Amino acid sequence: MTTSPFSISSVNVNGIRAAVKHRSKENLGMLPWLEQTAPDIVLMQEVRATDTLARKALQPALDAGWHLAHAESTVKGRAGVGILSRREPSAVRIGFGSDEFDDSGRYIEADFDVAGQTVTAASLYLPTGAALTENEKDVEKYHEKVRFLDAFRPYLDKLLAGDGQVVVAGDWNIARDERDIKNWKGNVKNAGFLPHEREWVAGLVEAGWVDIAREHHGDVAGPYAWWSWRGKAFDNDAGWRIDYHLATPALAQRVTKTWVDRADAYNLRWSDHAPVNAQFA
Repeated sequence: MTTSPFSISSVNVNGIRAAVKHRSKENLGMLPWLEQTAPDIVLMQEVRATDTLARKALQPALDAGWHLAHAESTVKGRAGVGILSRREPSAVRIGFGSDEFDDSGRYIEADFDVAGQTVTAASLYLPTGAALTENEKDVEKYHEKVRFLDAFRPYLDKLLAGDGQVVVAGDWNIARDERDIKNWKGNVKNAGFLPHEREWVAGLVEAGWVDIAREHHGDVAGPYAWWSWRGKAFDNDAGWRIDYHLATPALAQRVTKTWVDRADAYNLRWSDHAPVNAQFA
């Protein structure tokens, strides 16, 4: 089988217009990272912009030959996912067949021809959710996430059954287990680490999806890719591993390296998330 090396990065940009902004002489934003890291495919979440504004923000990259596929949310300033790629995708699909969520800017996938083989890369921004309290907004967010998980699982099962080379990466907003949160004991009742959420992700792995970073790094804490802007979370590496790649076995066996592009200092961050990268043979 002929293969060709390529890399896929995933990052919650926390607003594409803010991510590309030059904040100081030292912090030049997302675009220098894109040029220096040179991934083949970048899966973005929380673009939070119309297609016109997203393209304007990324114009230097588009002028340099990058291609953008974007699924904006019908709710202004919310969600939005996109795929930046060095080569033009052969097909792009938005959503996963859900009447409720396909227009919410939470899922987009694209097919790429890599050495004569089709590789499908998908960007996911799963709802944050909330712990179930007496607060009406918390109740709404809790049930929204539950509905998303229920609707999305059959689609993931279908992708897995197809035995293709597929990766679904992004901000899953769920940490799998204690290794994925620095302060897991203090978050057992918080969204992102609730029992039913962890069981849902565990079910995907049990079914055959491969958490490639966990497989690569082994039984270690992290590596984290999200830290709160508040306090000393970043400086103390008190983070969460909620950004990761799940790959089908056919693609996971080609992984040679995974790593997190953690900024060297707090003031050099261009998002509260760091890019998570995977290299494939």
